[in-house]
Amino acid sequence: MIQIEIIADSPKDLLEQIQEHIGGVVTEQWSEYTLKLNNKFGIGSIKFIPFDWGVNLLEFQIKFHEEIDLKIKSIESFNPIRFIYASKGSFKHRFGIHKEEKKVSQFESFIFTNKDGGTNHIIFPKDEKLDINVIQIVRKHFLKKRTTNVSTLNKKLYEVFVDTDHDNRFANYGTLNLKMADLIKGLYKIKAKGMLRILKIESRVYEILSLHIQQHNRLLNGVKLPEHMSRSELKLIRTLSSDIIKNPAKEYSLEQLSFKSGLTQSKLQEGFKFLYKKTVTEYIRHVRLESAREMLKDSDLNVSQIVYSVGFSSRSYFSKIFKEKYGITPNSFKKKLKTVA
Repeated sequence: MIQIEIIADSPKDLLEQIQEHIGGVVTEQWSEYTLKLNNKFGIGSIKFIPFDWGVNLLEFQIKFHEEIDLKIKSIESFNPIRFIYASKGSFKHRFGIHKEEKKVSQFESFIFTNKDGGTNHIIFPKDEKLDINVIQIVRKHFLKKRTTNVSTLNKKLYEVFVDTDHDNRFANYGTLNLKMADLIKGLYKIKAKGMLRILKIESRVYEILSLHIQQHNRLLNGVKLPEHMSRSELKLIRTLSSDIIKNPAKEYSLEQLSFKSGLTQSKLQEGFKFLYKKTVTEYIRHVRLESAREMLKDSDLNVSQIVYSVGFSSRSYFSKIFKEKYGITPNSFKKKLKTVA
């Protein structure tokens, strides 16, 4: 195991101190700082993006060739609340005063902060592909934001956010959350440049943060995973949903999806309702409409061509449900885009 001791006044310091131990090259573009690594210690990247009001993002997309222990010292000038999610791979955590390490597996979240002077150990495994998303919030700066109203948070999180003197440590281990994986996946699809790119990423970061808070609320209220479905079955549901997004035009049926996944039709419905708040049919229709809207924006195809390319068989039905969902007909939507352009 390689232990990297971090005493950072800022998240950028954290990136640079990691580089001092394991090498790599740090580059900067549009206020995104990326440590790229391809050596005996690992291959991949660690990215840091700062935003206003004490919010920043760390992304680990990397495979370490050795077990890595980030020993992070909490100091007064930089002791954020960290909201962490593992889209791929896993990691372990322990406070310095504890001996027991707790594992955070794929698709699980973790929220923690420490007292000033305390240490945090984040342990990354050897030879495991990682995709770890870390939102860090410096409380003294964040609370100055005009739209920050932490009084609406549940009691536990409220106490954590207003603890600007860092007198308490806090840890919350979340359960399976596949919706967060889809949101984080959207981060990697952002193709804009410059200020527009940073604004889009920041918007998505706040969406992810809100999901962390919602999940914590659900845990406090005792809302658990569906009683009759396992984690592996919910992961199968997510795989099916990804297939539908990739190929919305394909003809889908409950029977076909049930056969492909090995899940009963009732479990399919239960899983889709739990993850996406929609039945299977509603989810397929939603994906097709979203795909059609993107094609109306980004392609030169006419409405009839788009209707059939996303899996609908009736233009009149498509126009009807498009207007119900977006409040405008497809033709009017396309004309409006041309006017704006």
